[in-house]
Amino acid sequence: MTKTPGLVWTKEQRAPSRRAPSVARIVDTAIDLADSEGLDAVSMRRVATALASGTASLYRYVASRDDLVDLMIDAVHGKNAPPALTGDWRADLTAVAAHLRATLVRHPWLGSELTGRPALGANSLRLQDVALTAAGAHTRDITLAAAIVDTVHAYVFGAVAQQLADERAQHRTGLTEVEWQQAVAPYLHEVLAGGEYPEFGRRVRDAVDPDADQRFEFGLNCVLDGIAARAAGIS
Repeated sequence: MTKTPGLVWTKEQRAPSRRAPSVARIVDTAIDLADSEGLDAVSMRRVATALASGTASLYRYVASRDDLVDLMIDAVHGKNAPPALTGDWRADLTAVAAHLRATLVRHPWLGSELTGRPALGANSLRLQDVALTAAGAHTRDITLAAAIVDTVHAYVFGAVAQQLADERAQHRTGLTEVEWQQAVAPYLHEVLAGGEYPEFGRRVRDAVDPDADQRFEFGLNCVLDGIAARAAGIS
């Protein structure tokens, strides 16, 4: 017989004693730890230490680290209200994308977890419903609407992953973007002088370097243009 995972949402929640930290406090403490040190730093022991509590007492209310991560994901999705919908599918999907991007940037550990496990808590499902409703203003075909939402989400995940990677690289080197450009300038001048990479050379010399917000907006508009064309049968 195939075993099915025990979802945290189907488990009976025990009310903590007066002295014990609430489940919400346990989850918020874990989120703070993940935001500051990364998800690998989150263990039941570390959370218990931060709460000045015993590790065993936490297990009475949160059965496992996996359950804790599921609760963290849903709590993060409930921190801010979903975007209000207008009935304009493009404006609404733009708002959905911006909302997801802000959440992923605020919690850098979240993206990899969302791509690796289903988010089935109430807050997560509410956001999914909002996104599907936004896409539903463009098509009543729920299969197509779901594909549209998945496509927009995939773009957001990729764009944010690149943004966070850039920020990590800057933090690792300790240089600002301008300082990094100045540091590599001698090497690039030498490489480009050979003329072997003409288009790359044009980019270095002539292209405007957009910021993260501008790159995100451009890419999202390309995705939405493609959705509009595809749904209209102009692929």
